[in-house]
Amino acid sequence: MSASAIISFSTSFALIALSLGLLLTVARILRGPTLPDRVLGLDMLVAIAIGFIAVIAIRSGYNLYIDIAIALSLVGFLATVAFARFILARGLSPEAEKGAGEAPSAVQKAKRDKPGRRKHKGAR
Repeated sequence: MSASAIISFSTSFALIALSLGLLLTVARILRGPTLPDRVLGLDMLVAIAIGFIAVIAIRSGYNLYIDIAIALSLVGFLATVAFARFILARGLSPEAEKGAGEAPSAVQKAKRDKPGRRKHKGAR
């Protein structure tokens, strides 16, 4: 087997595997029950796109595609960080996630009922 045949077979296999990963990731994004699941799926789509670009660069021999893949990885990382900050800013407090119907805990009651200044019994 020559080197070009091995490269051709390997890139074909990689494209098939990346296509399968793309389909599964899109299914996860559509099905994902929560927003963080969908953000993780979008991050995975960026990684798969970088894989596609790298395989195309190897197959075509045009090395500029590698620079494009690097730029896409930086943009994808920044987008993931921005989505994570959005989720944290928008997210619910842990008490609200437990359920609105539950009774407040003793700590929450103490914080709510505690006056701003302490009143001491007796004067000093």
